[in-house]
Amino acid sequence: MMTRHGLTLTALCAAAWMLCAADSLPAQDKAMTDTIYSVPVEPMADDDPATTETLAPWQGKVLLLVNVASRCGYTPQYAGLEQLHRAYFDQGLRVLGFPCNDFGGQEPGTEAEIVEFCQTNYDVTFPLYGKLHAKGEEISPLFEYLTGDKSPHPGEVKWNFEKFLIGRDGRLVARYASAVTPDAPELIEAIEAELAKPAP
Repeated sequence: MMTRHGLTLTALCAAAWMLCAADSLPAQDKAMTDTIYSVPVEPMADDDPATTETLAPWQGKVLLLVNVASRCGYTPQYAGLEQLHRAYFDQGLRVLGFPCNDFGGQEPGTEAEIVEFCQTNYDVTFPLYGKLHAKGEEISPLFEYLTGDKSPHPGEVKWNFEKFLIGRDGRLVARYASAVTPDAPELIEAIEAELAKPAP
């Protein structure tokens, strides 16, 4: 399992993995290098069974990935994200939260404190992963995948609560700025369109 102190090394290893994976994998597995499922992520330190070291358990689901923070002006969006998660859960949507302290130092707490805050204030039930970096030299493999040069929606994350919509095929479909609320018509329409598609 990765550790907080090994994040930089993990990012370097992930970069090397992305460069050579297409040549080293069997032909039937090469498609995985184009999807999000093989990208390393960090589970919560308390080994929350809902989070694992990749997103592979969510294959075939529609995912909404969000870099979250507890002391941000957008923090009340937790309520809307939880509503989305519950409203579309049976249809196959999973909201996944990734705590991040990169923007204004607005997620300074421990992971245990983050979980307690989310559950106490917003009754959050969707999975929360380990704290990560969404930009900069220590950017996590996940956000390098989502925002790097090879992404269909490249560009550095600007602030907390950006949203990344992943289709059932594991590819990035759309990206939404922090100000786009969880109940915004354009986000709802995009989620419903992806949910209507069959799993590959």
